[in-house]
Amino acid sequence: MSNPNESFLPIIPVAPPDFKSGFIAIIGRPNVGKSTLMNELVGQKVAITSPVAQTTRNRLRGILTTPSAQIIFVDTPGIHKPHHELGKVLVQNAVSAINNVDLVLFVVDASQPAGGGDRYITDLLLKSKTPVILGLNKSDLQGSKKESLNESYQEICQENWQMINFSAITGEGLDKLQQELINKLDVGPYYYPPDLVTDQPERFIIGELIREQILLHTREEIPHSVAVTVEKVVEETKITKIYAAISVERSSQKGIIIGQKGQMLKTIGTASRQQMQKLLSGKVYLELFVKVEPKWRQSRLRLAEFGYQVEKN
Repeated sequence: MSNPNESFLPIIPVAPPDFKSGFIAIIGRPNVGKSTLMNELVGQKVAITSPVAQTTRNRLRGILTTPSAQIIFVDTPGIHKPHHELGKVLVQNAVSAINNVDLVLFVVDASQPAGGGDRYITDLLLKSKTPVILGLNKSDLQGSKKESLNESYQEICQENWQMINFSAITGEGLDKLQQELINKLDVGPYYYPPDLVTDQPERFIIGELIREQILLHTREEIPHSVAVTVEKVVEETKITKIYAAISVERSSQKGIIIGQKGQMLKTIGTASRQQMQKLLSGKVYLELFVKVEPKWRQSRLRLAEFGYQVEKN
């Protein structure tokens, strides 16, 4: 007897001859534009972006399917010196991604000369056998210093690496970058249905959209001691009702997020709801509440409850 839900399962087609596919990790220091780049390549917002460094926490997959290839981008947390248990988990996950993909796209901020953080990542990549493309992002900001800036990255670029300039903001050089990424991949199957842009569940994306608005509106006041848990999603005929909890480490941070007479929480909620309505293509009712979870970033147990675990190879 056939499965009654069979017709609703996503269809993964058989790939044509010479079709290429593979997994590409986007690696780099915090705030070099990795998430912005992935969103631009995929053509849709799947990763949150913020002026605050270290925005990405989970290894998020964005999927780009063209007539000749399917690229699964793995957006990783920025590699940096960790200062707490959460930081250690994030860096471990980013480093482990290097050895579990077909290609590494090492993204740097080309508007600044190569620094110690870039050299640290270079050393990590030298310990891996995974092929690397060195992507010089923000090339639109190089100006008259372009030659000297490029030279500083040429010094860390290995013989078997390819170096490509581009701008994730203006789109300059992205066509060339995309084609070179495809060129480096082997012939392979479709891993996901062609119309899918991420493998993350909607609840995860909803939580990330809320966290993005918190970072955008509070900036340095609430750096990274915030976690968002989507408690309940109720889908009704004309509206989707979403209930989410915002966890912070201190009462003072709770006060900042709520704001005077609840104004900041209202602003965060309105901006988040507008983003969600684009994601869900319909009306959204969003209810947020804030709670204090002291030192949650230092606790492996609390980290696991919030979804931050060391990913196994």
